[in-house]
Amino acid sequence: MERFTRREVLRILGLTEKQLSYWQRLRLVHPRKRWGQEFYTFSDLISLRTVKQLTAARVPARRLRRAVEVLQRQLGETEAPLTRLRILSNGREIVVEHGGARLEPLSGQLLFNFDTSELAQKVRVMPERTPEEWFALALESEADPASQPRAIEAYQKVVEKRPQWVEPHINLGTLFYEQGDREEAVRCYRRALAFDPENALAHFNLGSVLDELRRPAEAREELRGALRLNPDYADAYYNLALVCERLGALEEARRCWRRYLQLDSSSPWADIARQRLAADFRGRS
Repeated sequence: MERFTRREVLRILGLTEKQLSYWQRLRLVHPRKRWGQEFYTFSDLISLRTVKQLTAARVPARRLRRAVEVLQRQLGETEAPLTRLRILSNGREIVVEHGGARLEPLSGQLLFNFDTSELAQKVRVMPERTPEEWFALALESEADPASQPRAIEAYQKVVEKRPQWVEPHINLGTLFYEQGDREEAVRCYRRALAFDPENALAHFNLGSVLDELRRPAEAREELRGALRLNPDYADAYYNLALVCERLGALEEARRCWRRYLQLDSSSPWADIARQRLAADFRGRS
């Protein structure tokens, strides 16, 4: 399915941000969302072009919305997308043809036809890229929060073309995490580990997200896995110490805090580790 960003839709159709927002509020087009990213299909472009042509012919968008609602009731359908309607208008009134039958939710007629071939020619087709080129594009895009949806799409292209490449799975999981989709991040890290069970970073990231999802027992196993593969992984000791405290495994937590301080005694988090150990000592005294 061809997907277009909001910016691409505005450029292809020559719309303003205000026009598109207004027509969406009227539910004349229904952009989709996946993982928090809004996108439009080619059918949406056709629908929007229909709306643009009708409003240019002085058909108010609200009247078009009412016509579509009446048509839905007459057809007994939950949706009557503009891509399947033959619109006829005299600038004030609307007649609709659907499936060969003419319906007059609002009376009057003047043929107002259009085709989609010109629109298809205007659509910019993304050039085919190698997995390495998609990966480079993703790296370039991921630093800026505004372009992270583009980075996600680029990483998805990489894993489609070369699923055994582990790093894109990990980076994709991190982007989903930053977008607030913890569950999808977990799935990405698990896919990375399916291809490379000995990847310490994937174990660490997975354990950290599982902890945020309040699944501490699973988180502990993943963080332990990261430390088995990299015994000097300071951040893994820090996170594992917190997880163990939540699980009541205080002796393991103490060992982790001490090892963390051995590895990273000058970081801002080292003071927290010292406070935890001190509090634990006071609690046992």
